[in-house]
Amino acid sequence: MASTDEGSGGRRIGRRYLLGGAAAAAGLGVVGASATSGTAQAAVTALTAPAGGEVRRITMYAERLANGQMGYGLEKGKASIPGPLIELNEGDTLHIDFENTMDVDASLHVHGLDYEITSDGTRMSGSHVPPGGHRTYTWRTHKPGKRADGTYRPGSAGYWHYHDHVVGTDHGTGGIRNGLYGGVVVRRKGDLLPDRTYTIVFNDMTINNLKQGPDFEAVVGERVEIVMITHGEYYHTFHMHGHRWADNRTGLLTGPDDPSAVIDNKIVGPADSFGFQVLAGEGVGAGAWMYHCHVQSHSDMGMAGMFLVAKEDGTVPGHEGHTMKKSGATGKGTASGKSAAGEHAGHGG
Repeated sequence: MASTDEGSGGRRIGRRYLLGGAAAAAGLGVVGASATSGTAQAAVTALTAPAGGEVRRITMYAERLANGQMGYGLEKGKASIPGPLIELNEGDTLHIDFENTMDVDASLHVHGLDYEITSDGTRMSGSHVPPGGHRTYTWRTHKPGKRADGTYRPGSAGYWHYHDHVVGTDHGTGGIRNGLYGGVVVRRKGDLLPDRTYTIVFNDMTINNLKQGPDFEAVVGERVEIVMITHGEYYHTFHMHGHRWADNRTGLLTGPDDPSAVIDNKIVGPADSFGFQVLAGEGVGAGAWMYHCHVQSHSDMGMAGMFLVAKEDGTVPGHEGHTMKKSGATGKGTASGKSAAGEHAGHGG
């Protein structure tokens, strides 16, 4: 089965279905799928992130879209909102050959990663790109470890994001408002890899710059990753019906004694980002599960969408007339830094 990611238009093949027992033989993590609708499922194999350390290169474009908004893309004419999801492993270095096809200055500024001032993506540092111009931005990641003074330096692993920092103002207000943003996932060796990843951005009173949130799809039992980002002027709360996650780096509990709070609602403000994984329909089964901002006036104004969890036959209870496509071709791709097509190359084979 093919699985997909929200971002750029490429496709990722679900590793769990392709590798199966071969993953276990290779020493990759094995987890048990928990019961859905009271029925225990057979153990399944989940792939895990490898050690980082690779040097990768992609090309990215900033473009005006037909509706007057702006987007980032991995190919000319294929920009999207959000832009491509960039996925790295701790220790990786990513070189982004950036081309600005627009008629105004633009840039790339990233949160959470390491970069020199020449890759800051601001006008103040002269690291922006004029209309028709090119620039290479270099982002680096690192593993956790001790500093020379004995204190502990956290690693880069986490759910981060990138955005323009010059369109409209020196803070990129016009660029962000018009769609120049995207997600970044940095994984630590051993992190579980999802079957599907979706990026959800609360941007002012829109979701992914849409007046009503987009729908996302999965099949019961698939491991689904949500990358959640907030931009704009307002605070929101992100709530998902029927599913819960741990309030920590991965959204997963490390064991029965993990003190992380288990939540289904999280307050988020401008430039916040977090992420988590869930097993679609775990304990609740298939259905049309709502996600939304729980500020009542915000949800009333359209800040809501559906997490459509289908049964194996593709049908979604509570969502009559909808049948999930067998290919799962509703999401969009990511940029692992290894393939301009957005494939998740280099993560577990």
